[in-house]
Amino acid sequence: MAAIGIDFGTTNSAVARVPSGGGVELATFPFEGAFTDAYRSLLYLEQIKERGRNTVKSFTGPEGIEQYLAAETKGRLIQSLKSFLSSRLLESTEIFGKLYTVEELIARILQDLRARAEQQFGIRIDAVVAGRPVRFVGSANDSDDDFAQNRLQQAFQLAGFESGRFEMEPVAAAHYYESTLDHDELILIGDFGGGTSDFSLIRVGPGVRKRGRKPEDLLGNAGVGVAGDAFDAKIIRHLVAPALGLGSEMRSFGKTLPVPSWLYAKLERWHYLSFLRARDVMNTLRTIRAQAVEPDKIEALIEVIEEDLGYQLHRAVQRLKAGLSASAAAEFRFSSGSIDLRATVERQAFELWIWEELDKIAVCVDSLLLSANVGAKDVDVVFLTGGSSFVPAVRAIFESRFGRERIRSGNEFTSVARGLALAAAKFEFD
Repeated sequence: MAAIGIDFGTTNSAVARVPSGGGVELATFPFEGAFTDAYRSLLYLEQIKERGRNTVKSFTGPEGIEQYLAAETKGRLIQSLKSFLSSRLLESTEIFGKLYTVEELIARILQDLRARAEQQFGIRIDAVVAGRPVRFVGSANDSDDDFAQNRLQQAFQLAGFESGRFEMEPVAAAHYYESTLDHDELILIGDFGGGTSDFSLIRVGPGVRKRGRKPEDLLGNAGVGVAGDAFDAKIIRHLVAPALGLGSEMRSFGKTLPVPSWLYAKLERWHYLSFLRARDVMNTLRTIRAQAVEPDKIEALIEVIEEDLGYQLHRAVQRLKAGLSASAAAEFRFSSGSIDLRATVERQAFELWIWEELDKIAVCVDSLLLSANVGAKDVDVVFLTGGSSFVPAVRAIFESRFGRERIRSGNEFTSVARGLALAAAKFEFD
């Protein structure tokens, strides 16, 4: 039985295995003339005519991006599917006249990940150790988390995996970090994904492995549905949405009314953006445009939705976040068709936009320490992983509690997959 580790993320996914010679091998994927070990967790569907009949074709990851960018008439680009898993309200969606469940859409991505891993590794893959967050996006309780995990399990089964198990993502990152140690430590893992921020307190090291891992080595887990996508939402709210009509007005039956804000709330969430192309929403937008005091802004919003520019918008936001992580100020630019948005953003302003999210992360960390009866001074090392771990204001939360000298990082986008692969190697022989 060959098993692999799959970190199916809100934004990016990664696949890894432990080959017979030891170490960890990551799957890589061609993209823009090079290779990447980050597989975008997106699905692109387009309708084409073959022999006089309409056929729906689907593409995922880097291939999906390239197909989408090359298409003259855009199909449906769906991002952040993992964020829907805890929702009992969304079971399926109609695409080109056919209903697809969330599990089927996710399975389509997982099928390609599995096929590409089999091709690269030269093995048949039967089993998987898959990551899951401590708290899924939108989860309010353990029941919601169980519901979300069951849906994710169904997606893996639909993708052809015969057996498998789940591992908490921060615990998987701990497995990877442990593989680099020559001594035992009590560590705090902080895993920052697209949809969730997850934390684990765990004892690791060669001594722990030698005596055998015990349940009490894991002192506690905690998670909050706040991470990179929530930071993105604030950038959309403050930079993009006003240029597309948020805060503007419309005239209706002799009254001046604000343009409905719910449109922009949907715009802020990548997993909802593609669903704004629904016929009723577009009809509403055209009515608003006719009544708008600033119709050009509403026209720009219609263009973003009709042209399905979520990917381009996402890239612009990611470039800004990366720039602000490296410098005290950075330029935001989103340019497509008739839209050309530019602004210089100060890091201090960005940190003010996300202060509520930062506070939730800090509260989550403090509550974990309190529930585990562990003082900050007792933690030997804090290992931070995931894209948002680069954000200076996020790192400051840990530096203020534990000191900069105890902060570690590395392989921020693949450490979870590496740890899952180490767990999968053990799973093969259990």
